[in-house]
Amino acid sequence: PVPPVNYLGDFGGGGMMLAFAIVAGILGVRSGRPGQVIDAAMTDGSALLAALTWQLYGGGYWNDAQGTNWLDTGSHFYDTYTCADGKFITIGSIEPQFYHQLREALGVTDDADFDPQMDFNRWPALKAKVAAVFRTRTRDEWCAIMEGTDICFAPVLSLGEAPGHPHNAARETFVPVVGDVLQPAPAPRFSATPAAPPRPARQPGSDGAEILESLGYAPEKVAALERGGVLLPPEPLDPDRDVAPFGLMRRR
Repeated sequence: PVPPVNYLGDFGGGGMMLAFAIVAGILGVRSGRPGQVIDAAMTDGSALLAALTWQLYGGGYWNDAQGTNWLDTGSHFYDTYTCADGKFITIGSIEPQFYHQLREALGVTDDADFDPQMDFNRWPALKAKVAAVFRTRTRDEWCAIMEGTDICFAPVLSLGEAPGHPHNAARETFVPVVGDVLQPAPAPRFSATPAAPPRPARQPGSDGAEILESLGYAPEKVAALERGGVLLPPEPLDPDRDVAPFGLMRRR
């Protein structure tokens, strides 16, 4: 199994759940309830993100064999497929109306083998058929066919390609932070209180004089500390060093 990077634990099950809990706690205090301690464990949050899967498992609609279920690449209508150029397309045509449009796009409307969509015994053979069809066109050719439909599809884009996708470009989903370094724009978006665009962390030395003055240091004392080298001037921003987490070096 391929690990889901650290989206589930650190971000979704961790930071996002904690942020949600903090907001809920603040709203509780504002409504007259007492303050309280928040216990936000990443394991709990990750389990909660998988609530739908646990519901299906409990109802007998999901099994432990990976790659055999309808949302984990087991089905022919919910998977990632290789195109003629070696790039990939994803589909998630679960609902009957979306599945019908998928069949039209693939040219298998009249193939009766595709009629029993939820017959999992047929899925391996149908996946082979769908894979063969997707290999006949490039990723962009499939996008041209499926764009504007309700098939529920998307091209698999690299990090370099994603910001240039028309949807992301129109919404300005990615914005520059330092030079040509792009980061996701803040989300969700608020009409009355829009968030400021992301910016790099303040550099050491940027706020030294301000902080000392706010603590009551006289301007001449602050100036003397600057002349004596106690307050260091801020260093220029270095994209190779200052935008990489964990001390990682940028790959050239």
